[in-house]
Amino acid sequence: MAAEVRLPTVLRQYAGGQSSFTANGSTVGEVFEDAVRQFPLLAGHLVADDGKLHRFVNVYRNDEDVRYLDKLATPVGDSDVISVLPAVAGG
Repeated sequence: MAAEVRLPTVLRQYAGGQSSFTANGSTVGEVFEDAVRQFPLLAGHLVADDGKLHRFVNVYRNDEDVRYLDKLATPVGDSDVISVLPAVAGG
């Protein structure tokens, strides 16, 4: 399965300046593994050292927040769009 991965401006520097690219995998986790294979500098920016989603990014599969689905095990189909957004906090 091939999905489009869309990156926020802050992460594009780790993907050769690209705002989006295609990555393969049947789950969000596999798509991120392929993304890191293609762009090694993305390592540590999508998935934390403990193997969970990095806490400073929000990830959506076709506008659905994967935190409320199966997180990294969320299934991905052909032509799905995986959007990575920086987490915003404030007070």
